Amino acid sequence: MKASNAFWKEKLAGRLPDDLAHEVDIFESELGLRKQGKLDERLVAETRLRRGVYGQRYDNGQRHDGKKVQEFTYPSGGLTKGPHTLWDAPGMQRIKIPAGGLNAAQLETLAELAEEYSDDVAHITTRQDVQLHYVHIDDTPTLMRRLAAAKITTREACGNTVRNVTACPFAGICQDEVFDVTPYARALSRFLLGHPDCQSFGRKFKPSFSGCVQHACGLANMHDLGLVGLTRSEDDREVRGFAVYVGGGLGTVPYQAKLFHPFLPPEELGPLAQSIARVFARLGEKKNRNRARIKFLIHDLGIEKFKELVWEERKTLPADSRWTDYLQAAIAAHEEPLHAPGDAPSSTSEDFNKWFSTNVRPQRQKGYSTITVTLPLGDITATQLRSLADIVRRFTRETIRTTVEQNFVIRWVSNNDLVGIHEALKAAGLGEAGAGTIVDIVSCPGTDTCKLGISSSRGLAAELRTRLTEQSLALDTAVQNLHIKISGCFNSCGQHHVADLGFYGVSRKFSGYAVPHFQVVLGGEWESNAGSYGLPVMAVPSKNIPQVVTRLTNQYVTRRKSGESFQSFIKRIGKIEIKTLLEDLTRLPTDSADRTFFSDWGDPREYSLGDLGVGECAGEVVSAIEFDLAAAEREVFEAQLSLEKGDFEQSARTSYLAMVRAARALVKLELQDISDDPDQVLQEFTTRFYDTQKFFDPFAGGKFAQYYFVAHAAAKKPATADSARYQIDEAQLFIDAAHSCYNRFGAVTVA
Repeated sequence: MKASNAFWKEKLAGRLPDDLAHEVDIFESELGLRKQGKLDERLVAETRLRRGVYGQRYDNGQRHDGKKVQEFTYPSGGLTKGPHTLWDAPGMQRIKIPAGGLNAAQLETLAELAEEYSDDVAHITTRQDVQLHYVHIDDTPTLMRRLAAAKITTREACGNTVRNVTACPFAGICQDEVFDVTPYARALSRFLLGHPDCQSFGRKFKPSFSGCVQHACGLANMHDLGLVGLTRSEDDREVRGFAVYVGGGLGTVPYQAKLFHPFLPPEELGPLAQSIARVFARLGEKKNRNRARIKFLIHDLGIEKFKELVWEERKTLPADSRWTDYLQAAIAAHEEPLHAPGDAPSSTSEDFNKWFSTNVRPQRQKGYSTITVTLPLGDITATQLRSLADIVRRFTRETIRTTVEQNFVIRWVSNNDLVGIHEALKAAGLGEAGAGTIVDIVSCPGTDTCKLGISSSRGLAAELRTRLTEQSLALDTAVQNLHIKISGCFNSCGQHHVADLGFYGVSRKFSGYAVPHFQVVLGGEWESNAGSYGLPVMAVPSKNIPQVVTRLTNQYVTRRKSGESFQSFIKRIGKIEIKTLLEDLTRLPTDSADRTFFSDWGDPREYSLGDLGVGECAGEVVSAIEFDLAAAEREVFEAQLSLEKGDFEQSARTSYLAMVRAARALVKLELQDISDDPDQVLQEFTTRFYDTQKFFDPFAGGKFAQYYFVAHAAAKKPATADSARYQIDEAQLFIDAAHSCYNRFGAVTVA
């Protein structure tokens, strides 16, 4: 039986910093006042989010794998049924892990909390954080105190704040790095945590550090603030600095970061970040959350104007000793091995050799390696966390980090210990091979726990992992190195935009039934710090996605040129050929007895929006609205073709007209004789679907309608490569939202 909050508060008294202990006390008091009805949820929401406390989806305890989660007892007694709120059902606690660094004691603390308050599982995120699901909000103050006692914080893990500062997990040991960026990441994280200038953002702000330009470990191009280590020669000595990128981000419409400064001295990291924060807080959007990220501010101002404002801000900053104090303290702390260096072992077994080939990475320090602990779906149990703590104590000086690919890496393993550590990991159920290969699939929580989930990203990831693992020996080497990333909705928590094969969840209607689908996203580049973003090609029923993977990878193996990357191959064969290749997979079987397509991976439940009936000729009932929405999707595809040809004006025009067509399709639900005039379509759509909030997504609100409004206002303005590309993404999202709206209101009587 878990101990009370009062017990832990007393037990941990004096072990927490005074300011942090006071913050948790205040948070606990606010929870009490909220439950008494004395504090409005709108006021407490940002507070709890800044402490890492989220609501989550809760479908009567079902997980994607069919297992029943632990049932919780609430003050009302038992597990409540029906709609749940954060106050009467479990939620999610996010835990901030700067640069992914942990030690053995912290692993054990996470194990205890997962076991006592969660469903016995800790989840590693794509930003090196840890999440515990099915945590009741009443328990969160105790979690925060116990984590703080282990020198872990949840502060600003969520909310409109500076989120976790991520860094390459191989920093300091990578053979290709310029220098170790770890101390700089830790110093900046410490400086920005709770900083007064970082408390008034309209949306979140995500920094990252990378030690090189060629790999993906730091992903600088997709962050609000991306810092890439560089060196140059000054007065016959090598000097360290950072290339500074700003305004990157994935989300619904991805933006590439822009170069802010080619070579920033390390001592300027703190003041520059503070100056950027001040400009963002002062000028960033506050009312419209859909345009509140810093990428939109930079896009609106232009990078040159933004730089001018930031440098002006820098001139007026009062000096702060923490700019250098935190940096010096972080540099003074460095990793050391536990055991002497050794030689790589000779072949011992097929099992070890397979693991060695994918999960062992030689360090630049001779005689040592870093090994990756592969976590399918990013999950690790409490028992495994304890075993992992024992392993890192036994073989290292507790040098372990989380990764953006939802794994752990153990650093400074003597090559003499590789066989022993592999055996220890196998005994703990953590010895799987395949790290960094096509089977190492990244997935967001999706419909398992996320309120925004549309399709089962984890269910699909588990299915693909199983199939690809079974085929691993037969897979071509070029295919083995591809990256698959899956998001359960249009947001990019699974980072689908930068995958070789990316997928995000959408829904479509078939004979009156909602059918789970995924948009297929191709053309993304994981390497070069997320060098480029893919675009959606088509929506395919969830159950057909494994065939999409098979067909595309087979085509790549048989038709690629020597040394040709998957991204280059996709670009060379073109969107038209890809669409032809996959077109039949977009259709459902005609056999009415086959109901498998009406349920998602890992979830046997069938869901329906009602049976619209079948026509006399036994054909499918397809409304004119559905034909119009399909035509709108075709036009978005044509816009991509124009973009590939460099015809940005035509691309922008076509994607805009696709939005007009989708909006007109919805209007026809209520006004059959709507004109094709874009101005009238906009007016009727606004009156009938936006002002009435019928178009509003339950979780995104009217966000996607805003894309249509902006495109209409810009219809006669010149287009650029960036604006055309952004508008294609926005048009596809608007059409996806139109599909969802039609699914909800398709039975409305036409006037």
